[in-house]
Amino acid sequence: MKEGELQRSMAGKTIVLLSVPAGAGHTRIAEAIRACAAADHPDATVIHLDAMAFATPLLRKVYTGFYLRLIARAPGLWRYIYRWTDAARPDGLLSRVRRRIERRACRMLTDEIAALQPDAIICTHFQPAEVLSQQIAAGKLTCPLWVQVTDFDLHRMWLQPHVTGYFAANDEVAFRMHGQGVAAHVIYVAGIPTMPAFSVTHDRADCARALGLDPALPTFLLMGGGAGLGGLHRVAQQLLAIPGNFQLIVLAGKNAAELAALQRLAVRFPGRLAPQGYTDRVERLMACADLVITKPGGATTAECLAMGVPMIVNAPIPGQEEHNANYLLEHGAALKAVDLPTLDYRIRYLMAHPEKLAGMAACARALGRPQAARHVVETVLVQAARQQDAAHV
Repeated sequence: MKEGELQRSMAGKTIVLLSVPAGAGHTRIAEAIRACAAADHPDATVIHLDAMAFATPLLRKVYTGFYLRLIARAPGLWRYIYRWTDAARPDGLLSRVRRRIERRACRMLTDEIAALQPDAIICTHFQPAEVLSQQIAAGKLTCPLWVQVTDFDLHRMWLQPHVTGYFAANDEVAFRMHGQGVAAHVIYVAGIPTMPAFSVTHDRADCARALGLDPALPTFLLMGGGAGLGGLHRVAQQLLAIPGNFQLIVLAGKNAAELAALQRLAVRFPGRLAPQGYTDRVERLMACADLVITKPGGATTAECLAMGVPMIVNAPIPGQEEHNANYLLEHGAALKAVDLPTLDYRIRYLMAHPEKLAGMAACARALGRPQAARHVVETVLVQAARQQDAAHV
């Protein structure tokens, strides 16, 4: 279907994106798809909803607060739960009971979907996909239902009956989907969507000067996530003690105490440390960086790869983030630091071996899929247009 025909066929159509705030990644990936669709197809209505805003308070606590506390305080227990639920039979008693409870807890969501009457739905979390799959089975929902997997891993709960199509992060995830019974023709290897800003080239010199940095010097970006966790000022202090002429950007997110500590530290290292609070322009920080030190979340990993920036990954969440880290390590786009001394060693090694860092950057560029969001949007809209044409025959 030609671009002009697609634009005309999608005029007046409604696409609904559903995410769950279990960490920031699912939301960011949904926003990336929404932003791409809004930019490329202004005649279509694209709505992004937090599925948990339409759930009962108890279910919200389970999928957001309880999950976040569990991975922070008992990661070993989360690893067990992750593996146990992955191995659980979909038709088992516990799975059936859980689905029944969640269906009742999400009645406001299904009512909202019925009121919106979307032409297609894209889920960036398995929970709303599972609920809406049951709606399709009951004949209460007829529009196409799509699922975007948000990590370089596949958990069994992402796979649901009655799904129109799946977007896989890489070929291995697609292979595993097919191995678990998903038809090959409904699997699309799109990558993990990122905001449009990560698909364009940013001038390193301009971005560096805006931070008061020298664009010619090696620059490392230390990220602590949206909450700025991880004792960032202590990590920064140890890294700045490493011999060598390099600069450090530290993203503290919304953690005001960490940001203040970093600002005090920056006084001791003038021109070498650039503390940053919360920003929605991370791509400009990455444009300055030769390396990113970060947790290997699906969204952050995809953003780094889209910009061709290698990583040192640390503190992965058991389960999906461990798989993300393994994927990066296997393909040469990252190193791993299990603790602060290891991170210190890795930085010293890369400073002494710039050819290694250059090789990692080349691997990151090879893995990057900066057009992933566009791939998702075009696939969904083309299928919706074809369904429309078929209905008129």
